Amino acid sequence: MEASRADTGRSRGDAVDLMLPLWRALVVFRAITWGFACFGVWSRWDGIHRPSGAVIQLAVMGLWTIVASIGYSRHWGRRNTRLAFADLIVTVGCMYLTLLAQPLLDIRAGASVLTSVWAAGPVLALAISRGRDGGLLGAATISLALLSLRGVDNAAKILSNVQLLLVAGLVVGYAASTMRRATLRLRDAIAAESATAERLRLSRSIHDGVLQVLAQVQRRGNAIGGEAVELAALAAEQEVALRTLMATRPITGDRGRIDLCMLLLPLATTRVDVVVPAGQVLLPTAKATELVAVVKEALSNVSKHAGPQAQAWVVVEDLGTEVLLSIRDDGVGTTVDRLEAERSDGHLGVSQSIRGRITDLGGSVTVRTAPGEGTEWEMKVRTA
Repeated sequence: MEASRADTGRSRGDAVDLMLPLWRALVVFRAITWGFACFGVWSRWDGIHRPSGAVIQLAVMGLWTIVASIGYSRHWGRRNTRLAFADLIVTVGCMYLTLLAQPLLDIRAGASVLTSVWAAGPVLALAISRGRDGGLLGAATISLALLSLRGVDNAAKILSNVQLLLVAGLVVGYAASTMRRATLRLRDAIAAESATAERLRLSRSIHDGVLQVLAQVQRRGNAIGGEAVELAALAAEQEVALRTLMATRPITGDRGRIDLCMLLLPLATTRVDVVVPAGQVLLPTAKATELVAVVKEALSNVSKHAGPQAQAWVVVEDLGTEVLLSIRDDGVGTTVDRLEAERSDGHLGVSQSIRGRITDLGGSVTVRTAPGEGTEWEMKVRTA
């Protein structure tokens, strides 16, 4: 069972790897350009000084094309980067093997370098594996090898080839980097979708079984009374915990941002209800962490001062550029003057842990309270 799941995971990972088509296209490019090189040698056969050297060069190029194609066709991860660098070294060597077929003086006088466009292979490979920088490195290396064969005096003649190599490295490198980021996001989306589907399946099973049993225990315990009341309270706590677990989604973030709702939902208890939007409310991680600390401090005050039977509600509202966070209880309440007096007496929980944190975040705080009417905090901060 575990092995089959692992195989399924790997197959899913391969299915969403958007880089594989690029590697496969490179394999096709390698094979086609080797054919072009062979055709070029055949068409210029009479002008080649040593035909046997050209045959040796083509044989080495063909053998390496097979080796590289097999390597690029496999899903090797970072091994493809090492293979791309090896490809670059071998390709430069094959370019110099042209000296077996043509003297250096003939090459600098205008004879062709027999590798032709086949030499662009490692430029594309490095662009795919290492992005823009890899493509530029490959293009610069091949260009320098070509310049050393052609000579500095012929630099203007090979300028178009150098430009094509640089453009290919840049464009393919940029495309590869974009596809790599898209692959990671697609994998995250598939993982989140799979986790959500599994959570929904478990939620249905829990709802049809465990939650119903806990609710029945809670009702029967309260009806029986005595020591059974304690058992009913424990059942109620576990019911809330399970419902909270069923409601939560994976805590996901994007570029240093995190979902505030998923950080607050675990705070729900039999005396605390947490109400959040259906969608994510993404905030910078540091800001979301501070808001959670504020909520915990407010709930601690409810537990200490609102009374043993007080209920509390935490409500999150997404206002677009701002998020409104409300913490309300139905406890004994107090007065604003009393809160200010407690700060003067050295009780800094409200002023520092709540007001101070929100002020540091650039937000605003409003508190409404009255004896016998509970307390309500409203905190508004920007989502940026």
